[in-house]
Amino acid sequence: MPKIGMEPIRRKALTDAAIEAIGARGTMDVTMSDIAGRAGVSPALAHHYFGSKDQLIIESVRAMLRELRRDAEQALTKARSHRARISAVIAVSFSDKQFSDEVVAAWLAFYVDAQRAPEIRRLLSIYARRLHSNLLSGLSPLAGESDAERIAEGAAAMIDGLYIRKALGTGPARYDAVALVEDHIETQLLEIRRRTL
Repeated sequence: MPKIGMEPIRRKALTDAAIEAIGARGTMDVTMSDIAGRAGVSPALAHHYFGSKDQLIIESVRAMLRELRRDAEQALTKARSHRARISAVIAVSFSDKQFSDEVVAAWLAFYVDAQRAPEIRRLLSIYARRLHSNLLSGLSPLAGESDAERIAEGAAAMIDGLYIRKALGTGPARYDAVALVEDHIETQLLEIRRRTL
């Protein structure tokens, strides 16, 4: 008889193991047995909870998005100015947890898989909209709607590009990545201030 209350714990262990396995391989070429082994459960139990590897992968993407959203909400709650909101979003994007080798490699694998998997593509679109919206929450009051849109697009593209470089082993360290995006933001805001003088 299964232990009461174990399902959420095992489901989380399986999604964590899927992210770890995909991140370690840098591809979706993992099996339910690989994932179950990392989670310390049987492949049959993994199938029982998720039905298929594809469903487990989709739930793993959702888990990553939930964690990223939770981290962003906490950071934004602590921000005391519009500019601090922008910095909070950037800092969360490059936190130790989010910018770890395995998580970055998993994100890249998910992006590749999104070309064939509509549900993963939809989830990654949610991520992109959230990042854009979070950046705009600080940028719009400082730059106006039009410029804020443009600056947010540039910052989001830089964040995604730095993740790709990290996955390829050519990207900067975490603090340097933060500094690059912050420099982009500050340069753009300075140009707007100059135009309005």
